[in-house]
Order: sequence, then C-alpha cells, then structure tokens
Amino acid sequence: MTSGTLQHTTVLLDEAVDALLGGVGPQPAGTFVDATFGRGGHSRLILMRLGPDGRLVAFDKDPEAIAEATRITDARFSIRHEGFRHLADLPAGSAAGVLMDLGVSSPQIDSPLRGFSFRFDGPLDMRMDTTRGTSVAEWLATAEVGQIAEVIRDYGEERFAGPIAKAIVAWREERGPLATTAELADLVAGAVKTREAGQNPATRTFQALRIFINAELEELQQALEASLSVLAPGGRLVVISFHSLEDRIVKQFIAKHSKEVYDRRAPFAAPQAMKLVALDRIKPSAAEVAGNPRSRSAIMRVAERTAVA
Repeated sequence: MTSGTLQHTTVLLDEAVDALLGGVGPQPAGTFVDATFGRGGHSRLILMRLGPDGRLVAFDKDPEAIAEATRITDARFSIRHEGFRHLADLPAGSAAGVLMDLGVSSPQIDSPLRGFSFRFDGPLDMRMDTTRGTSVAEWLATAEVGQIAEVIRDYGEERFAGPIAKAIVAWREERGPLATTAELADLVAGAVKTREAGQNPATRTFQALRIFINAELEELQQALEASLSVLAPGGRLVVISFHSLEDRIVKQFIAKHSKEVYDRRAPFAAPQAMKLVALDRIKPSAAEVAGNPRSRSAIMRVAERTAVA
C-alpha cells in the first residue's frame, strides 16, 4: 500500500482477515470493524472477502489515513475520523467482528514531517492526529523533570529515563526547547550509557513519547472494553500488537473475560459467565519477517464473543 511515494506493507494481512472472518463462512454478511484503518491493507482485503450484504466500518485519527480511505469507492465501506475508542459509539451487538492493528504505519514512520522517527530530521511532533492536541515538542517545552522521566520509564521501559529527562530540561534551559527529532536523538544518545545491540539508543524514548502524547494505551483499554458491547455473539476480536506494553494489555483483557467470575459475597449464586473465548496467538512467519523486518515483533491474539450478554 502506498501513500505518496512511501510504501506500507500490512503485517499479518491474510492471517488477520482469516481470523476475523473465520467464524462466519464464505461471502459473510453483517458489519465488521477495522478499528485502525492505517493505509487500508486489512480493509481492502476484508471488502474483497465480504458478501454483497456485508458492511465495513473503519476508524482512524490520522488525516492522511482518512485521505487514503477516500480512495475506496465501495458502497459497503465507511470511514470515521476518530480514534478507535469511539467503537463505543456503535450500537450494542452490531459487529460481527472487530480488528485492531496497533502498529504505526510505515508512511507515518518514514515521513520526516510527522516526527515519529529518529532516522530523519524533522519537527518533533508525533501526533497521530495532526489537526488537534499537543505535540511532543510543545509538551517537552514545559514538562518537569519528574514528569518526563516517568513517561520515558513507564512507556519506554528505559533504564536511563532519569538522566534523559535531566538532559532534556538542561538543554531547554541552555538553548531553548527541543524542536527537532535529530536534537532529541542526539541528546538521548549522550545520556544513555550502555546500548542494546542492534538498537538505536533513542528507540525507547521515541516509543515512550509517542505512546504518551497519543494516549495509546488508555485508548486501547477503552477500545477493548467497548468491543465487548459492540460484538455480537460469535463475533471475533482480532488484535495485532507490536510491543510488550500493548500485548500485555490485550493478553490480560482476554484472560480476564475468558473465565467465569464468582462473587465471594454470594457463594451460592451462579457465576458471571465468561464473555470471551481465547482462540489463538499468532506471530508472523519467518518468510514474512524476512520480507518485512518491521513485522518481527508483531503478536496477533484472537478471541470470540460468547453467546451470553
């Protein structure tokens, strides 16, 4: 999939769509949700597989993703310029399947103007939705050392969060606020004393700031909870995550709702029935990783909504 001259390869494309549609047979009807449209790789394949009475509703915060979605002229398709926490706005029990691909798309990473990558010098932005909200540069211009360290430690699992935060504030006091990705990457490289083999020292810091500025983990939790309401009995939940913080949330959510819950205050009462059945955990094949190294950290988890409301 392309956006201008930037290429995007959809991770676990066939596996995700097979899992999403696997329980409903050929030419499926009903409404399916691509909660993270991205550049539309999953959406296009879903539309190819849907029957004439099927529908696909997609969500995305990124204006560039919305522009890409307007190229799809299929009457069965609609797109919402909203984050996927807005799944909660869909009618209860209305979805035959929900797909969430939590990865940042390659055009987002590879565009210097978006500020997601330390490989290109550009404005220190990192917002998924560039039409609203606070950029990383704006936040770092006023945040206190403790706040910055907490974000980098909690969302980046970075051992040197403290020294990095102090270096950011020292830079700000001496030279003014950080403005570009190159400035931040160079600063982090100077503050990180030991480096992981094969990983740029700024990797964890950039990840942390992106997750924080877009409230990615909070939105994921909201979207997962909303999926329980939106999914019809037998509907599939398919989630592709790319780092341990996301996958832990998904894993724990599915595990929590895949068991009966007993009320200790009423030991003889019937338990609250489980809401999900865990079906599968899938990683990219060796061939996919060889062809698309960015897929190597992906984990896809699949669950099915039970018949109990």
